[in-house]
This record gives sequence, C-alpha cells and structure tokens, in this order.
Amino acid sequence: MRDGFRTRNILLLSLAVVSTGLYLIDYFIIGNARDLAASFIGNLAFLPLYVMLVTMMVERIMRERERQTIMRKLNMVIGVFFSEAGNHLLKELSACVSISGQVRQELLVSGQWGEADFRRALAFLTSHDLQMDCRCCDIGDLKEFLMSKRSFMVGLLENQNLLEHEQFTELLWAVFHLMEELEARRSFDGMPHTDVEHINGDIKRAFGYLSHAWVLYMKHLKQDYPYLFSLAVRMNPMIEHPDPQVC
Repeated sequence: MRDGFRTRNILLLSLAVVSTGLYLIDYFIIGNARDLAASFIGNLAFLPLYVMLVTMMVERIMRERERQTIMRKLNMVIGVFFSEAGNHLLKELSACVSISGQVRQELLVSGQWGEADFRRALAFLTSHDLQMDCRCCDIGDLKEFLMSKRSFMVGLLENQNLLEHEQFTELLWAVFHLMEELEARRSFDGMPHTDVEHINGDIKRAFGYLSHAWVLYMKHLKQDYPYLFSLAVRMNPMIEHPDPQVC
C-alpha cells in the first residue's frame, strides 16, 4: 500500500513540475505575466467542466465493463443450464412441434455458421407460429425429467445476476410452469381436448424461450469460446444421435 501511495505522490509531483515548466516556457516566450495569468484563470474556469466530462466518461466505461462482467457470468450460468437440463429439454420439446423436421433443420448449427446463419435461425423462430402436440412425445418421461431438475433450477433462480437477464428469467419461469402443470396431473391418459391444448400452450411457451436462448448461446460460444462451440455443435440436441467424437 505504501508503494501505491509513493507512486501516486511521485506522479502528482511530476505533473505539477511539468505544468509549472510549461507555464514558465510560455512566460519566457510571451513575456507578459498578465496574459499568462488570464490564460491560467481561463483554464481554471473550465476545470470543473473538464472534471465533469472526464467523470462521465470514466463512469460510462466502468458501467460497460461491469455489464460485460455480469454478462460473462450470466453466460456461464446459461451454459450450465443447457449442459445440465436445457439441451435434453430442447430435444424433448422439439418432438412436440408439428413441423419438427423443419425446426431441426433450421437449428442444425454447424461449425461453418456465421452471423447471417444465426440471424436466419432467430428469424425463423420469431416468424413461425409453431404448433405443438404433446401427444407426439413421451409426456410422462418429460414430467419425470423436469421433476428431477427442480432443485437445480431453483438454485438458478437464486442467482441474483439473473435479474440482469430478463429473457432467461422468463425462460426459467416458463419451464417451471410447465413442470408444475405436468406434476399436478397423475395421469395423461384420456385427457380432454381442452386440457391437451392447455399443455400444448405451455410447451409452446417454454420451447419458444428455450430455442431462442439456445441459438443466442450458441452464437456466444461461436464468437468467444470456439473450443466450447465445437463440442456444442457435436452434441447439438437437434441431431438425432449426437456423437462427441471428432470426425
């Protein structure tokens, strides 16, 4: 700590010496103390404005760095979510989509994907009103899987940093609601049409948030973590039989 104070004092003293030296040079060149004093007072008058502008710039830079730090932590949390539950859930829910084959094709991320490909995938998810049919997947297995991940997802909601990521929070709430709807039913046999449609709506909401977040997460890996992106491409939940081996 003493070294830090010493360095700061040396820096301040050096700046003061440089400033004094420059004013002396100005005085010897101009040779007019009155003009020099007027110049000094004029600069001094603008000093509060300089301080304000510099302070605003520094605060903006610090806020941006803080935001980037929070986003890096959030992306780590999102990565854990997809590794632990999201990828499997995305695979299960995609089977309920009426055009599941087209969805799988549109989300078949490869190592050659660029910015335009990710935009196209997001545009597809946004522009298509995907219809669901929960009878196309094993809804009983889906219920058991979600219930087995309850503690894990409760832990995610306790992460205060998630408050900075509204869309991911909405995703967790949508998944939680789907889990509660399925958990509340002892059996899925003989469900009336109205109940089937209600479950389909919950699946649609969860799949919409989940697929959108997954594409953005894959884009993040492509840009910042190529080695993680490579494995994520090989284990893409849209592949029928994903294989971690590098071919």
